[in-house]
Amino acid sequence: MKGEFSGVWSEMWRKVWKKLSDHRDAPDDLFCELYRELERSFVTRLDPATELANIIDDQEQARIAFRSTKVFKVDGEAGIVKFLERAHEALEELGYPQLIDRYFELVADFIQTYSLRYELRRPFTLHPTLPGVFAKLFNDLRTTTQQDAALNMAMHEFEESVRDLRNGQSSARIKTCIHKQMNLLEVIAGQCPGVTAGSLGAMCDQVDTWPHATIREAMKKLYGFGSDYPGIRHGGNPASALRDIEMRDMVAVSVLLAGFAPYLSDRLDPSKIYAGGDA
Repeated sequence: MKGEFSGVWSEMWRKVWKKLSDHRDAPDDLFCELYRELERSFVTRLDPATELANIIDDQEQARIAFRSTKVFKVDGEAGIVKFLERAHEALEELGYPQLIDRYFELVADFIQTYSLRYELRRPFTLHPTLPGVFAKLFNDLRTTTQQDAALNMAMHEFEESVRDLRNGQSSARIKTCIHKQMNLLEVIAGQCPGVTAGSLGAMCDQVDTWPHATIREAMKKLYGFGSDYPGIRHGGNPASALRDIEMRDMVAVSVLLAGFAPYLSDRLDPSKIYAGGDA
């Protein structure tokens, strides 16, 4: 995914590791130590007594092995993050403060250059940012919907309605956008285990993921807004409208509805949405 280390792993050699190895305090066995930590994040671990030992006991082999490691060998985005943090610990054990600072600066610059979804804090911990979490939620929602024809169609219609706003931000287009997103959530909720109801409002009563009744009722009230406000899902009640629909409603309601998706789908992994990784 865009915004994750896994998507730009191949660029890290040039932007981080090569520059780190050129630092005056970098020891000759730098890549022996780094590869030792990287291997701990492999999907398939090497035999420590043979394969791994042969690599980390040879400085040149370690450098070659480290540089040639492809991202698919590493256990996802979480594996990369854990490795980067362990690499800092390994550098601390070497005892070169300026080398440690250089590593921090290189990774921080790398995050900024590629607009990655992390904030780097001292001494060296990577924290997902809120914009990154939202972007991951939408990305995983799109990935999930691509796995089912009905979901894919509903997502396509919603995204098309959003794109259509480029041609004019009229209340009619905004209402269509909100309507299509509610349709999408309705299809998503309809595929939850145990759900048999035909409308999103009734489905909310059958979904058992809510932490509190008020959260469930908030979703139902949003759905009720779509039904009651004239022209979104139905003719509605004209007397209930306090003003015309505008872009602030499109932005606010879209974000709110997307935020309810993890309650309505058992296909979204909240831990991966926060920490990163494949959906």
